[in-house]
This record gives sequence, C-alpha cells and structure tokens, in this order.
Amino acid sequence: MDTAALVQRLAAQLLQRQWMLTTAESCTGGLIAGACTDLSGSSNWFERGFVTYSNAAKTELLGVDAALITEHGAVSAAVAQAMVAGALAHAHAQVAVAVTGVAGPTGGTPDKPVGLVWFGYALPNQVLTEKMNFAGDRAAVRAATVQHALRRLLELTA
Repeated sequence: MDTAALVQRLAAQLLQRQWMLTTAESCTGGLIAGACTDLSGSSNWFERGFVTYSNAAKTELLGVDAALITEHGAVSAAVAQAMVAGALAHAHAQVAVAVTGVAGPTGGTPDKPVGLVWFGYALPNQVLTEKMNFAGDRAAVRAATVQHALRRLLELTA
C-alpha cells in the first residue's frame, strides 16, 4: 500500500475514534508529519509534529533527559520511548509516534548500523517501542521508516 493510502486509512481510523496524532521525528526529519499533512483535512486528526534532529532538540522540545541520551545514545529504545512520551506530553493528542535512527550513509557503528531505527508509539494507556533494520540508501531507509510507522499506527489504532 502506498503512503497516501496508508495516511487515508489512518485518518479514517483516527477520526472515527476522535483521536489526534502527534509525531516526534529525528532520522525522518518531518517526513511522517509531511505525509500526514499532504492529505486535505488533516487538521481534523493531526495535531502537531516535532522535528528533533539534534540531541539538544530532543531535550528542549520533548523533555528527553540528556543523561538518557548520554547513557543509551540517541538511537535507542530508551530515547524512542522518552521521545514519544514527550511528544504526547507537549501536544493535545491521544496518539503519538517517535522515530530515531541511523539513515546513513554515515553515522553507523557495529552496534548501531545504518538502517537501524527505533520507534516509539503511545496510545491511551499504552506505550511501546520497536526496533527495525532497513536496507538501502538514505532515501530508502527514511521512506521505509515512514511506511513502517504508518502501518504500525494503523494496526495499533484499529
């Protein structure tokens, strides 16, 4: 299913539940929010997006503890969870998604290779994280991250 179709289905589900969505994005630089707001009428279900590319932005805009980033690294389950919780706390929304990863082509390490992305999801009474590894160049990793986030949000809000 293409991105536009995923967004249309997600929009319908969120509208049905009267839920608003917020995003906290690092490696995708706002592509998830952009995909959502490409759909006309998205202001009825999309509340806001945070592009927190730097560690300072994660701390300043989302309240992610700098010590957490130092201890675990920006690309980690702990930071994805803190990002999604921070997005929800700083928005008027019931659903949130956060992504932090290594899109490449540089920045990868043996422990955190290019293509590694941590996702955080928050819904009423539920917060979870998920790790994925995507193949390809920077554009492919970012596109796969957007698609995966939308697909999982569809599943979680069904």
